[in-house]
Amino acid sequence: MKTEFSLAQLADPDIAEADKILRACVHCGFCTATCPTYVLLGDELDSPRGRIYLIKEMLEKDRPPTKEVVKHIDRCLSCLACMTTCPSGVNYMHLVDQARVRIERDYSRPLGERALRAVLAFVLPRPGLFRASMIMARLGRPLAGLLPTPKTASATPTLLRRIKAMLALAPGSLPAPGPAAGSVFPAIGDRRGRVALLQGCAQQVLAPRINQAAINLLTRHGIEVVLVRDEQCCGALTHHLGQDGDALARARANVTVWQSEAEQGGLDAILVTTSGCGTVIKDYGFMLREDREFAGPAARISALTKDITEYLAGIDLHPSSQQGDVTIAYHSACSLQHGQKITHAPKELLSKNGFVVKDVPESHLCCGSAGTYNILQPDIASRLRDRKIANIATVKPDMIAAGNIGCMVQIAGGTSVPVVHTIELLDWATGGPKPELKGPGLTRPTLN
Repeated sequence: MKTEFSLAQLADPDIAEADKILRACVHCGFCTATCPTYVLLGDELDSPRGRIYLIKEMLEKDRPPTKEVVKHIDRCLSCLACMTTCPSGVNYMHLVDQARVRIERDYSRPLGERALRAVLAFVLPRPGLFRASMIMARLGRPLAGLLPTPKTASATPTLLRRIKAMLALAPGSLPAPGPAAGSVFPAIGDRRGRVALLQGCAQQVLAPRINQAAINLLTRHGIEVVLVRDEQCCGALTHHLGQDGDALARARANVTVWQSEAEQGGLDAILVTTSGCGTVIKDYGFMLREDREFAGPAARISALTKDITEYLAGIDLHPSSQQGDVTIAYHSACSLQHGQKITHAPKELLSKNGFVVKDVPESHLCCGSAGTYNILQPDIASRLRDRKIANIATVKPDMIAAGNIGCMVQIAGGTSVPVVHTIELLDWATGGPKPELKGPGLTRPTLN
């Protein structure tokens, strides 16, 4: 793709990066076939190719984004299926991230939408506030029925529709908090390694059992686990809302505390059980590339970061207790399969440990969770969820496994099939407890 940036514009490292990305695009349109919003809406401007043209024009002309540009960029899930499909290696992730920052900086949204986004950006990264907000939302859920429901789904939802979607996501109850930051879990037997485990934000409130399963499995296999004190939200949420200042500040804070832990106690890896977080942390090196103080440390932290299944694929697990009588529909989170290119390890681990693993048709399509997308674009998100659940139903699973809490909550909202994290199944198979099939925001009927 031909670009027309001036030399003065190209002096900006972000514009230089955008220029490189745009020039890689050959207009082939392969990306449209795997883009969820194009599949649903059929609008070229709601495809990666269409959005690339919009972003190119906005950046080249260095003008504030229009309402039309904002509409189509906001509809993008950042699922990154286009990057898996693209034969030319176009890094759409870095391009759309830059567009979101430009929109946040230069576009004035309606007051109600600005307020909602500000609340999400302030509350969700803070587990204490998030827990309090979930309790308040639970009390407010009966009022959701009083809010008007549109007669037809809309790709441009109203503020009331978004508030209704947010209330609907609130769980009926919350589990007790998990272990505190600063906790260290010694290896059982001879120590074979030492890792930091990301504590997460929403996950530690909604489902602390996920990290508990990871701790159980790791320590049982000789791996010491530390929950690093003063760790913050990874920054993914505000990053995807275009609030780059907040996201970069969080990235720097995490690089500082993780580097200190690595220097003092040694770390073989920083493990992540929420793949959306993992994709962003692995990108810290790029995000902080122009920061003289943090560029090097950030790159080292990114290199240390692994998804939990990525790490477990490299160690010998205890013999499985499973007899091959539990069928699992494996939902491959977009951030894992497209963002981190991890596709085989989770399924291979489950299969090797006695589960019957079924691929889900159209597994490349997003479930509609995408961070805050199911709040900000609830109708598109609901259509994607229903399509995902219909595809899952075709394999007739006993349980659904996923590696991302957002996907788990989204899918569980529309099915009676238990939804569990991959690490919970692996913990169960190698000597841990059976996953709890009830509780926080996830549909949990008892599995016989």
